[in-house]
Amino acid sequence: MRAAIAVGAATLAWALPAAAQPNLEGFWNLDFEQGEPPADMLAKLPADTVLIEDTGVVEFPEGEYGGLKLKPAALAKAEAWKPEDEMALSRVCLPPSIVYAIQGPFPFEVHQTPELIVFKYEYFDQVRLVHMDGRDHPPAEAPHSKMGHSIGHWEGDDLVIETTHIAPSTITNNGLDHSDKIRMVERYRLSPDGNGLVAIQWFEDPEVLDNTGARFIQWTKQPGQYVYPYECDPAFALEYQAAGEGAE
Repeated sequence: MRAAIAVGAATLAWALPAAAQPNLEGFWNLDFEQGEPPADMLAKLPADTVLIEDTGVVEFPEGEYGGLKLKPAALAKAEAWKPEDEMALSRVCLPPSIVYAIQGPFPFEVHQTPELIVFKYEYFDQVRLVHMDGRDHPPAEAPHSKMGHSIGHWEGDDLVIETTHIAPSTITNNGLDHSDKIRMVERYRLSPDGNGLVAIQWFEDPEVLDNTGARFIQWTKQPGQYVYPYECDPAFALEYQAAGEGAE
């Protein structure tokens, strides 16, 4: 997998002329009728990868991790998690990392140039930069963030993105958290008519998982739309707590 996403002279040799590269520009909304992943995209996944099925509004219950194999410390932490933990004032407006955010039901916009592709997500108003200019990742000790550091290149009609330097956050939103050592590789592809976009998201985290995970995600283009502000209000946590007290 690392060889497939390495950026350098070999990668630049694969690149198509700018005019021939697929145009991902526009507003993309989740397709709630997810189709089947393209077989050739699945074939590029490493061995011992599990395809977890939590795309969209699906939320795994406590103790379910979609086939991911947790290391003992990660499993103990996940088993101690409770849903109400997320409803504290300090956490209710805490954005997840791109590892979880990418599969949710919120739309995003893409703005594309030959050197830089920008993903503007509605979910928690997050913005992601994908560097297409041949640069490498910064040193391991460089700052981490929820969006991480992304570098991309074209393999034929597929946009391939590798992201590192991701700050710790959730993987499945039910107690399973990744470390800052997680690495994610995505492969995006337009449909023949340009109105559909599919992706395979793959990730590894040697500190948390004994296998690797992947998701298949599919979106539909909606011209004339744009991303709305998310504007998370932490007062929601107080309303949740009051509702719980009233039910007692």
